[in-house]
Amino acid sequence: MDFSTINWLALAVATVAAYALGALWYSPILFGKTWQKEVGLTEDDLKGVSMGKVMLKTFIITFIMALGVGFMIYAHGDGISSWQEGLHHGLYAGVFFAAMSMALNYTYQQKSLKLWAIDSGYQVLFLGLIGAILGAW
Repeated sequence: MDFSTINWLALAVATVAAYALGALWYSPILFGKTWQKEVGLTEDDLKGVSMGKVMLKTFIITFIMALGVGFMIYAHGDGISSWQEGLHHGLYAGVFFAAMSMALNYTYQQKSLKLWAIDSGYQVLFLGLIGAILGAW
């Protein structure tokens, strides 16, 4: 891996933007309550959770995923020069890898289609957003 090809400022912005998207996506404003019901978590289940640790882990994982998209965009000489091309790379990764991997797991785990739609929809948009930001730089 050649880290010299990564635009670190773009990566930081993409990470923060994707993290913010997740905060909105899983908030009560959008899908938070439905997601919570689909995974079987009650308010009591969430009381003992250290949200600071969860958010820190989430931010680190978001950064690692953004770095992966960055390698796809920057490291292979694709000549990506627009947010649209970056968006396409992110959406392809989201649809063909993240969403389909989740579909495999959720099929065997007997998870609902609704939960898959919430979680994979987020992954597709999340990776598309990261790709668009990285491509724009």
